[in-house]
Amino acid sequence: MSVTSTTPITEAAPDAGAADRPKKADRPRTGIAPYLQAAPLALILGVFLLVPIATIVVVSFWDYDFARIIPDFVLTNYQELLGSNVTWRTYLNTLRYAAIVWALTAVIGFTVAYFLAFYVRSTTMQMVLFLVCTVPFLTSNIIRMISWIPFLGRNGLLNSALVDIGIVDAPLEFLLFSDFAVILAMVHLYTLFMVVPIFNTLMRIDRSLIEAAEDCGASGWQTLSNVIIPLAKPGIAIGSIFVVTLVMGDFVTVRFMSGGQSASVGLMMANQISLLQYPAAAAQAVILLVTVLLIVAAILRLVDIRKEL
Repeated sequence: MSVTSTTPITEAAPDAGAADRPKKADRPRTGIAPYLQAAPLALILGVFLLVPIATIVVVSFWDYDFARIIPDFVLTNYQELLGSNVTWRTYLNTLRYAAIVWALTAVIGFTVAYFLAFYVRSTTMQMVLFLVCTVPFLTSNIIRMISWIPFLGRNGLLNSALVDIGIVDAPLEFLLFSDFAVILAMVHLYTLFMVVPIFNTLMRIDRSLIEAAEDCGASGWQTLSNVIIPLAKPGIAIGSIFVVTLVMGDFVTVRFMSGGQSASVGLMMANQISLLQYPAAAAQAVILLVTVLLIVAAILRLVDIRKEL
């Protein structure tokens, strides 16, 4: 009697890491193709952003006299600017403008964006009202700014109305050619730059989160402060960067609306250019750029705007 021995056939165990191993098509591409795709944008940024900034930095170290610019390497321009009390007072005044305008535009912009996002149910009506907000911005900033002069003047519409009604006995002098007029014009010019990013952020909020807060017994203020505002921080940060950057470099509004009684960094720079003091103006531009970058860096440290990008 013969016994036939059989050997069991074993199947190969599946590779446990095969599922976790990225497929060839999913692996990140390497080579020159990504660099070629990024080359046009890098070239545009290099030519129109980096080269002008580098030129301004170089010129800021040059010397000058009443008739010419002297290529040299001197620190006189920075020493005169940073050692002048006028410069520090001008920067403080500009930062004061930026802080007040930012606070007002943030409140007004959030209120308008909140109304459009949560109280206007129809998408068509939202777009119509949003376009209505943008219509004034289709005209020149200078025209919109100068339009305040006949309204706020001593014999303007507002003063005439207040005197006729009997609220005041004499026209109010502070309405025009003052810091009040400068701030009012800036708020009018730059509020839309706060409305747009905040509205975009509010429209992305999941409405179920608001319903959940209401179901848990949260009041309207609690829902606003604990749900809506935290989720709207990226939009507020983007709008803040726009507004602060524009206010810090504005000089036309300060010149016209203050009547020459107030100063800003941009106005000081414009005066230096009119006097052909280009190296001093370049040094002023470098200091202003560093100041604005520090403010933007502080905002980015507080809020992560990558959620909106």
